[in-house]
Amino acid sequence: MNGRLADQVTLDLVHRLYLDHADALREARTAQRAHRVANPSMKVQLDDVEAELTYLLLRHFRPSKAVEIGSLHGWSTSWILRALADNGTGGLVTMDRVGHAVATVPKALSAGRWEFRQGDARKLSADWVSDVDYLFIDADHRARFARWYLGAVFRKLRTGTPVSVHDVFHRARPLPRTEGSEVLRWLEDTRTPYFTAAPARDPHVHAYLGELRRDLGLTEKIHTGRDNPMLYFRMHP
Repeated sequence: MNGRLADQVTLDLVHRLYLDHADALREARTAQRAHRVANPSMKVQLDDVEAELTYLLLRHFRPSKAVEIGSLHGWSTSWILRALADNGTGGLVTMDRVGHAVATVPKALSAGRWEFRQGDARKLSADWVSDVDYLFIDADHRARFARWYLGAVFRKLRTGTPVSVHDVFHRARPLPRTEGSEVLRWLEDTRTPYFTAAPARDPHVHAYLGELRRDLGLTEKIHTGRDNPMLYFRMHP
């Protein structure tokens, strides 16, 4: 593997992370299930596999600063914070136009490691861009919003920064004039490799991980969603 592709998010890496963190992931899933039961009105945005992948990649990359654009009721926020807590290091800055997550994210996870900024990310301070170590995006899914962060944010990220973008692959190819189509065009134009476990886009990967998860006893559903549409990649020059 050449230097440009070194330590990209690949199936080999994901497989290894499932094996390395199986016990911790099992505990995280149990805690997240309890968190959901305790908050029945909470809208759950991440499907189980993509939530696990987010947790595992955060454990692997061990960011000092993670940034989340879009949280709604804080389901993804709690997964991110749980990974940081299990790492024993790192903090999270979350931006959202609504403040529902403040009421639902467990205090045991948020204390000392979470900053919530309410407002439109495009209008809030961009002081986080220069030193973010992991960027998670799940906000406005229109093309206009994607064009904003592809230009104003991505060009300022450091080489190697891991990025996750949600709701891209509900189908094999995103619809035209959507966030997903803009992001995919950028990835293709910049020749940036990416990973997804979305069955609509890569059924082989989805089936492979399903088998691995069965072997590890990680199949009890937390969320009924099955699309797992998120994609993952690392910034390169």
